[in-house]
Amino acid sequence: MEDRLNRVFAALADPIRRDMVARLATADATVNELAEPYAVSVQAVSKHIRVLEDAGLVRRSRQAQRRPVHLEAEVFDLMTAWIERYRRQVEERYARLDDLLADESAPTEHEETA
Repeated sequence: MEDRLNRVFAALADPIRRDMVARLATADATVNELAEPYAVSVQAVSKHIRVLEDAGLVRRSRQAQRRPVHLEAEVFDLMTAWIERYRRQVEERYARLDDLLADESAPTEHEETA
């Protein structure tokens, strides 16, 4: 799992690949369609797609003459689970800190009788 997460996060480190993923979230697209907004060659876009494929973020299929690229939503479940684990740990740490601060700000017996 760790290796797969490393590949996913490494693939998403590139802004063009992140943008491609965002665009694929709305609809499948061919390599040429994905290449349109970038000032790079179709070959460069194909390399970006290959990195996304190797990370399990996308897959290519064949529909007649088209070869659309599909976003693989399942990989986001893996990323979400990883992020959620650390989010819970941080929330627990802050809850303990809140409890500690609440205990320290509560009046002591001496302060109550004075």
